[in-house]
Amino acid sequence: MLNHRAAKLLTLPAALAVALFAATAAIAQSGAPSGAGSDKVSDQIVKIGLILDLYGPYADTTGVGSTAAARMAVEDFDGKVLGMPIEVVVADHGDNSDRAAAIARDWFDRKQVDAVMEVSGSSQALVVQAIARTRDKIVSFSAPGALRLTNEACSPTAVQYVSNTYAVAHALAPPIVKRGGNSWFFVTVDYSYGYDLENNTATIVTEAGGKVLGHARHPLNAPDFAPYLAQARQSGAKVIALANAGGDTLNAIKQAAKLHMIPGNQTLTAMSLRVNVVDALGLDAAQGMMLVSSFYWDRNEASRAWSKRYYERVNKMPNDLQAGVYSSVTHYLKAVASAGTDATEPVMAAMRAAPINDFFADNGKIRADGSMVHDMYLFEVKKPSESRYPWDYFRLVATVPGDQAFPPLAQSKCPLVRK
Repeated sequence: MLNHRAAKLLTLPAALAVALFAATAAIAQSGAPSGAGSDKVSDQIVKIGLILDLYGPYADTTGVGSTAAARMAVEDFDGKVLGMPIEVVVADHGDNSDRAAAIARDWFDRKQVDAVMEVSGSSQALVVQAIARTRDKIVSFSAPGALRLTNEACSPTAVQYVSNTYAVAHALAPPIVKRGGNSWFFVTVDYSYGYDLENNTATIVTEAGGKVLGHARHPLNAPDFAPYLAQARQSGAKVIALANAGGDTLNAIKQAAKLHMIPGNQTLTAMSLRVNVVDALGLDAAQGMMLVSSFYWDRNEASRAWSKRYYERVNKMPNDLQAGVYSSVTHYLKAVASAGTDATEPVMAAMRAAPINDFFADNGKIRADGSMVHDMYLFEVKKPSESRYPWDYFRLVATVPGDQAFPPLAQSKCPLVRK
């Protein structure tokens, strides 16, 4: 049941509700009196969990960077909300879904974790989301991109905050096909995210008049990409699409360069390319590649200001996933302040009621299916001669409005959506 304060908020006109949301969040950030809200906060602490890949293929794209981003958000609240302390707990799932599930159960059942605000990997996220639903706990994901998280497996207590495979495919595939890249071959990681990314993109390629010549699937953290790249080369496809992420994307591109496939007659497209991977590769290897992202550190003054703070801690610029963690944790804490409690139902209602306007998103909105809808950006990696300063890697090609990037609700398979 909604408490009285949250119910009153949700019956107000939208503009007034948003204003009250912002005002109560500002009070919380400035520091409420000691003891204020203690009867509204379970266990007198708001505990946030991150279930991450700290040492495996996604360690550089999430890992320590996502942890730092979450702790920055807490510090920007002066470590308290409703007068109660905020704690961030972190665990490594080792890219194992069973381990991720065990961590989630332990946190929800025994450790009083109120919300899990990140899980590295779509397969792990699907399991954690299902567990959170049975415990009536909030989960928010920045790294996992599988569309099914907000489609068949959607949950009333879950948010997919940064992007999904549909948004990436819709922003990336049409312009490449239009440029003449009308035959595709996929090198795909063998789990949920890879399947969704390949399938969503293949559908769009076909709709745009192109064709898919085949795919090769590799295990997570594959030691050798040469066999898969050889199949892609032999297919004769104009576009070789890497439907993977993190260390797998990095290693696949490195091996493609050694095989003299970059540059080559076939266009190599890394569908989850991120700024930290480009930094590791260097512009000589990555130049000219196209990518889709919801965030770039150098996009505007607000993104630069936050990213420079982040850089002082991590000694790297943030990618979209890490920036998304900061934004999502901040939005969650504002919702707790607005609702006057950390109870799941009123906090989720407050999260949906208020738009997201910060360095990460302009007028972002959480829909009934759990998608946080916002603009997406198509970038091209710069040539070395075009880079003017450290981490100056991307050139903006196009902005894709959120209502065009994300799947329309009329097509949703989420049971929570009323069509």
